[in-house]
Amino acid sequence: MFAIVRIGSKQYRAEEGGTLRIEKIDLEAGKTLDFDQVLMLANDQKVTVGSPTVKSAKIIAEIVGHGRAKKIHIIKFKRRKHHMKKMGHRQWYTDVKITAIQSQ
Repeated sequence: MFAIVRIGSKQYRAEEGGTLRIEKIDLEAGKTLDFDQVLMLANDQKVTVGSPTVKSAKIIAEIVGHGRAKKIHIIKFKRRKHHMKKMGHRQWYTDVKITAIQSQ
């Protein structure tokens, strides 16, 4: 069984027992979360598509930890002008483990 869920402005494929790397959430590790914006549920033979969400369906997840992603280098360069600007960015993330997918 898996589900497509909207968390923030992104969509993720969630399976029971799997982990997701989502945008940072300000909660401690070990806390549980409920995601109720389930866009699609797929069981063995049955697929339920919401319009826009599936009613009475939610995903229960537990926060595993927080971290920062690998650095992305940004270079702005203008030829023949003796101009180069170099920057970097590391995005914060939260790892969550999907404990249950509930549908009624």
